[in-house]
This record gives sequence, C-alpha cells and structure tokens, in this order.
Amino acid sequence: MIALALALAGAAPGPMVRTDDGPVRGEAAGNGAIFRGIPFAAPPVAALRWRAPKRPKHWTQRRAAVAPHAACPQIVYGDWNRSAAEASNEDCLFVDVRTPDLHGTLPVLVWIHGGSNRAGAGGGTIESQITDQGIVLVSVQYRLGALGFLSHPALSREQGGHSGNYGLMDQQAALRWVRRNIARFGGDPARVTIAGESAGAMDVGLHMLSPGSRGLFGQAIAESGTAGFGTAARSLAANEAIGVQIARRAGLAAPATAAQLRTLPVAAVLAADAKVDVPALDDDSFVWLQSIVDGRVLTDTPARLLARGQVNAAPLVIGINARELTLHNGLPAAAATVQREFGASADRALRLYGLQPGGVPIRDPRVGDVTEQLAADVTFRCPAIAVSNALTAHGRAVWQYQFDYAPPGGSVSHASELGYVFNPPKPGQPPLQAYWIQFIKTGQPNGNGLVRWPAYDRIARRYMAFDQGGPIAKANLRRDICDLRDAP
Repeated sequence: MIALALALAGAAPGPMVRTDDGPVRGEAAGNGAIFRGIPFAAPPVAALRWRAPKRPKHWTQRRAAVAPHAACPQIVYGDWNRSAAEASNEDCLFVDVRTPDLHGTLPVLVWIHGGSNRAGAGGGTIESQITDQGIVLVSVQYRLGALGFLSHPALSREQGGHSGNYGLMDQQAALRWVRRNIARFGGDPARVTIAGESAGAMDVGLHMLSPGSRGLFGQAIAESGTAGFGTAARSLAANEAIGVQIARRAGLAAPATAAQLRTLPVAAVLAADAKVDVPALDDDSFVWLQSIVDGRVLTDTPARLLARGQVNAAPLVIGINARELTLHNGLPAAAATVQREFGASADRALRLYGLQPGGVPIRDPRVGDVTEQLAADVTFRCPAIAVSNALTAHGRAVWQYQFDYAPPGGSVSHASELGYVFNPPKPGQPPLQAYWIQFIKTGQPNGNGLVRWPAYDRIARRYMAFDQGGPIAKANLRRDICDLRDAP
C-alpha cells in the first residue's frame, strides 16, 4: 500500500537526479538508470512556435521520467513512423538518458534520430544496452518538418532578418543541456560525441558548420548523411517562399502575419507541408533535407564553409551503406539524373554507369543495379567523400567506412548498420559497436583486437569496408565516379 501510494503521488522509489531545471526520477537499469522525457526546453507552442527554444519553467517537485513520451508532430509516411506520428504532440522537446553509473565520469554519446527531418522520434533509443560498454547515452528530440524548419517573411521581420532551422536550434539547446547537466548522470561534459543517421547525420554535419554549436561536442559520427546531402543549399529567400506556400495551403491569405501563423492548427500545417512543391528538387520528400542558409544557424552554404575550413573542430567518423535508397522515378529517370547531377562531366559519368546511348546499364554485385548505384553515389557516397576531402585538406581527422554486411537471406539498405551499432554484438557480425565505442572513448576508432582502421587522406582515400568477410581496409571508394562530383 505504501509503494502504491508513493507511485500515485509521483514519488515512487527510483534513482533521482537534480537537473538545473528541477529534480527528475528515473528507473533502475542494472547498476545504472534510465530517464525518459526530461524537458530541455519549454513546449514550443502558442507564442513560442517558430521561435528559438527557451529554457523550461523551473520545477521543484520531483518529476517522473519513466514513461514513454510524445514524438514531435508528423504525419504517417509508412509503418516505419506510424507509432511516432500517432503519439505526436507539439510538447515534445525532451532528452532521454541512459547511464551505467550515476557516479561515473564517462564519455557521452548524443544521438540525433533520422527521418528526413520531418518524421521519427528519439524515444526508444535508450533501450539500447550500448551503455554497458562504459558510456552515457542521450537521445534528443527536435521539431520536425515545417514546424521545425519553416521560414517566412513575417517570422524573419520579427526575428532580426532570420527564420527557419528551429529544429537545429532545438538540438543546440539539448547539447547545452548536456553540457550543464550530464555530470549529474555520470557523464563527462568534456567528452561528448554527437552522432546520427540519415537526417540525423545531416544535422551532425550542420553542427560541424554552425557557429551556435561551437564547443558543444568534441567528436562526431555521421552515418549515411552529410550537411548538404549532395544538393545545393537553399537561401533564406527560397525557404521563405516555401513558407508562404505552406501558409497559403494551410488556409492563410498573403500577407500572413506571425501571429496568424501561430494560430494555425498543427494538422493544417502538417497537411500543407506534405503537399509542398519545391521546383529545385526532383523529389519533394527531400524538402527538409536541403540545408537552409538562414544567416543565423547556418551562415553560408556547406560547400563554401567546408572549402574555407570554417568547421567546428572535431574528429569525424563518416560513411555510407553499399546500397541506400532507390532512385526517384527509377531507371527511366537515370540518364536525366546523371545529366543534371554531373553537369560538365555528365558524358563521362553516363559511360561509367553504362547509360550512354546504346550502352548497357552496369550492375554491380556489391552496390546494386544502376539505379541503386546512382542514388547512393549522388546522395550519400560522393558527398561523404567530398566532406572527407574538404576536412582533411584542413588537417582534420576523418575515418571513412562503407557498410556492406547482410545477415543470411537479408540485404543491405538504408539504416542497415544501426542494429550493429546499438545491439549487443554476436560472433561473426561486423564489430561496428566496438569501433564506435573506441572512437567515443578516445577520439579514434582503433583498439586492441580490432583490425586497424586507417585514417582517411585525399591521396590514398583509405576506408574501412564492413562486409561478409569482416572488416578490411580498402582504398579509393568509387573514385572514378566521385572524382566527377564534389558536392557535399
């Protein structure tokens, strides 16, 4: 009866931490603890919608941090995000923390989830037992889609000539929360690695370029994504035009005011977002995977910032999967895609793909048919190589990989590597977790018992191949194709 009364009162036994915003109670997990749904910012609703995140209101009563929490608003794009969409809410700016030792001084992994910056959730990541390897794991949620990345002339006038990239500002606020609080959870604020997959990897790449992220992390891991995703950056004016289109589709006549924008129902914003047309993009589902030069979070294009070496100092692990996604519109669009993406080098690229007039499209046992090759090369593989080249040109440490391991009867695709990062390793499986842990702990991926992973350089272009035969160091990943295209 006493335990029941305590539970009903929100004060059930469990590990307790006093954050600088208020006390939270988690649940025991082995010798450590799990905390779910700790607010790192005030709910971005009403007057706070489409504004930089604010600190949450301080609380004094112990807050239960044990139950699953809402994802940020999104529509259903398929079974992969159905549960997140159906449980979404604008009050969603939470971090989850799993620690093996509340009294330790352990390195920290901050995970930024993927989902095209318009879907997905941070909840569930901390169910991973990767923390058994001696690290603290933090999972971050951030505003998605138009609620997280919309610009609009009315918002820009209100906010000093800038708007958009609120989702990235949320991530920066979460990293500031980590810096202030993670020592209370057994983590070392001086040893923080940010990591993400797909859109999460893109965001990692943007944090390496954003002045507002400087000093918030020491190392970075980017899985299947870069700051530019191989696409030209979008200007503030272009993003404002998309915002005007979304406002109109949501029911507001131009010129809409900032106050009117904030009265829009979430459902109307999401529905308008889903119908947006972006002439500069072949696939409108990439609308929030085009980096936005808003002048505040991102001050210039990723290509120019990388070329000038204006990068936040951090060693980087970056890579892709041998096969990622299929080409939008398939084989009929392949030749036109090459013409558009390779420009003056298109004729050479067409021959390499076997797409020249009278040619036979090339199929490769590792990287797939020509549509799979082209989709991965343009969006993932060549951009990762371009980023690696740019960073090492300025003396930054980079380790590059390609993941090409499939279980019996399976295949490699986008996100295939995640299970081998977060799940307990089994004999015969690629030791991604071991390399990642070594990198998180030491700033480089090599350690006892691991095949040596050579650092990347622009001459040899060495990388680690994770395939059926185990990790093996190789060189010159798709060099003939990627020498023709250097968009990051």
